[in-house]
Amino acid sequence: MSAIKIKNLKKSYLDKRRIARSNGSQPINHVIDVLNDINLEFEDGEMVCILGPSGCGKSTLLRMIAGFEQATSGEVLINDAPIEGPRADNIFVFQHSGLLPWMTVWENVELGLRHLENLQKKDETIQEYISMVELTGFEHHYPHQLSGGMLRRAELARALAVNPETLIMDEPFSGLDFLTHMKIREEVVNMHEFMRKTTLVVTHDIDDALIMGDRVIVMSERPATIKLEKKLNFGRPRDLGQNPELKELRDEIFFMLGVSYAI
Repeated sequence: MSAIKIKNLKKSYLDKRRIARSNGSQPINHVIDVLNDINLEFEDGEMVCILGPSGCGKSTLLRMIAGFEQATSGEVLINDAPIEGPRADNIFVFQHSGLLPWMTVWENVELGLRHLENLQKKDETIQEYISMVELTGFEHHYPHQLSGGMLRRAELARALAVNPETLIMDEPFSGLDFLTHMKIREEVVNMHEFMRKTTLVVTHDIDDALIMGDRVIVMSERPATIKLEKKLNFGRPRDLGQNPELKELRDEIFFMLGVSYAI
């Protein structure tokens, strides 16, 4: 399992655009502050959903936890060890499909299991996770032959087959139709309940966060700070319409994000 600590984290980018001048183009040299003094802790086996305005740095925060980007200052620790780059036990599910298009579903899921020398064990593991996401019968289909929901399922199977300590998901339901969105959200919740992996989810959907999360975090506009951190001590499945506390929290988060009332 993974316990994650984020201490005094700041992230800035140098704006590398150039502006025209009479004597030739000149660099802008403008610094864009994205994250400002972020302090968070994620517990072993916890699912945390992160909300915030578009462009506030949610995905940047995930990429830093995954080791794809480095902090300007501060640090990210997993099990008290600093993150210095991507790790095999931290799996990132990207917003857009990360499946390799020239590989079948089976071959994509197999990617993280190439170290297994026992071929029977490897085949059983691949089939187990393909079955878990209900893609039995599609093992030898290529990504372009799958629907959007199937692509998401295949990505989940590939991520989970590695048996990661931490599962990091950036807008995992984007681009899906309403019913597929609901079904895959339910599958993610059920898999988390069963496997209890430390799971971080960035989403723009407040209802997703309140239905899925053990905790919800709301970030401010850029440069982002933490506006709200709330433990969700509610059983599952959750019905936002029937739970007054959840409904009140939903309205509060809508207001925090600049919407005067929730629809």
